[in-house]
Amino acid sequence: MTATAGSAARLYFETGLELPTGRPAPSAVPTAVANFPGDNAIQDLARLSNTVTRWREYDRGGHFPALQAPRELISDIREFFGSLPHTL
Repeated sequence: MTATAGSAARLYFETGLELPTGRPAPSAVPTAVANFPGDNAIQDLARLSNTVTRWREYDRGGHFPALQAPRELISDIREFFGSLPHTL
Protein backbone atom coordinates (compact mmCIF):
# COMPACT_ATOMS: atom_id res chain seq x y z
CA MET A 1 0.00 0.00 0.00
CA THR A 2 1.17 3.52 -0.74
CA ALA A 3 -0.46 5.17 2.29
CA THR A 4 -2.11 7.82 0.09
CA ALA A 5 -5.78 7.24 0.97
CA GLY A 6 -5.84 10.24 3.32
CA SER A 7 -4.45 12.68 0.81
CA ALA A 8 -6.73 11.30 -1.91
CA ALA A 9 -9.82 11.75 0.29
CA ARG A 10 -8.79 15.23 1.47
CA LEU A 11 -10.21 16.91 -1.66
CA TYR A 12 -13.66 15.49 -0.96
CA PHE A 13 -13.51 16.48 2.71
CA GLU A 14 -12.43 20.05 1.95
CA THR A 15 -15.03 20.46 -0.78
CA GLY A 16 -17.70 19.37 1.68
CA LEU A 17 -16.56 22.02 4.16
CA GLU A 18 -16.72 24.84 1.60
CA LEU A 19 -20.19 24.10 0.29
CA PRO A 20 -23.22 24.05 2.58
CA THR A 21 -24.91 21.41 0.41
CA GLY A 22 -21.81 19.22 0.11
CA ARG A 23 -21.95 19.33 -3.68
CA PRO A 24 -20.55 21.68 -6.32
CA ALA A 25 -22.46 24.72 -7.49
CA PRO A 26 -24.37 24.14 -10.75
CA SER A 27 -22.41 24.74 -13.95
CA ALA A 28 -23.88 26.10 -17.18
CA VAL A 29 -21.11 24.54 -19.27
CA PRO A 30 -22.45 21.91 -21.71
CA THR A 31 -21.32 18.53 -20.39
CA ALA A 32 -21.11 15.12 -22.05
CA VAL A 33 -20.98 11.80 -20.23
CA ALA A 34 -19.63 8.63 -21.83
CA ASN A 35 -20.58 5.89 -19.37
CA PHE A 36 -18.52 2.75 -19.92
CA PRO A 37 -19.05 -0.59 -18.11
CA GLY A 38 -17.54 -0.68 -14.65
CA ASP A 39 -18.07 3.04 -14.05
CA ASN A 40 -21.65 3.53 -13.01
CA ALA A 41 -22.41 7.20 -13.51
CA ILE A 42 -25.86 8.17 -12.28
CA GLN A 43 -27.73 10.63 -14.47
CA ASP A 44 -29.79 12.24 -11.71
CA LEU A 45 -26.67 12.98 -9.65
CA ALA A 46 -24.70 14.20 -12.65
CA ARG A 47 -27.51 16.60 -13.58
CA LEU A 48 -27.52 18.19 -10.09
CA SER A 49 -24.33 20.12 -10.78
CA ASN A 50 -23.83 19.84 -14.56
CA THR A 51 -25.69 20.85 -17.68
CA VAL A 52 -25.65 17.40 -19.25
CA THR A 53 -26.39 17.79 -22.95
CA ARG A 54 -25.18 14.36 -24.06
CA TRP A 55 -25.29 11.00 -22.28
CA ARG A 56 -24.04 7.80 -23.89
CA GLU A 57 -24.01 4.29 -22.41
CA TYR A 58 -21.48 1.85 -23.84
CA ASP A 59 -21.49 -1.93 -23.58
CA ARG A 60 -17.77 -2.26 -24.28
CA GLY A 61 -14.80 -0.70 -22.54
CA GLY A 62 -14.35 0.00 -18.85
CA HIS A 63 -12.66 2.35 -16.41
CA PHE A 64 -9.87 3.10 -18.90
CA PRO A 65 -11.80 3.61 -22.17
CA ALA A 66 -8.83 5.21 -23.96
CA LEU A 67 -7.11 1.82 -23.70
CA GLN A 68 -10.12 -0.51 -23.72
CA ALA A 69 -12.41 1.11 -26.31
CA PRO A 70 -10.43 3.90 -28.01
CA ARG A 71 -12.55 4.06 -31.17
CA GLU A 72 -15.77 4.48 -29.22
CA LEU A 73 -14.23 7.13 -26.96
CA ILE A 74 -12.70 9.13 -29.81
CA SER A 75 -15.93 8.99 -31.77
CA ASP A 76 -17.92 10.17 -28.76
CA ILE A 77 -15.56 13.08 -28.07
CA ARG A 78 -15.57 14.17 -31.72
CA GLU A 79 -19.36 13.99 -31.97
CA PHE A 80 -19.84 16.00 -28.78
CA PHE A 81 -17.45 18.81 -29.68
CA GLY A 82 -18.71 18.81 -33.26
CA SER A 83 -22.25 19.38 -31.99
CA LEU A 84 -21.39 22.48 -29.95
CA PRO A 85 -22.04 25.94 -31.38
CA HIS A 86 -18.90 27.53 -32.72
CA THR A 87 -19.51 30.60 -30.56
CA LEU A 88 -18.47 28.90 -27.31
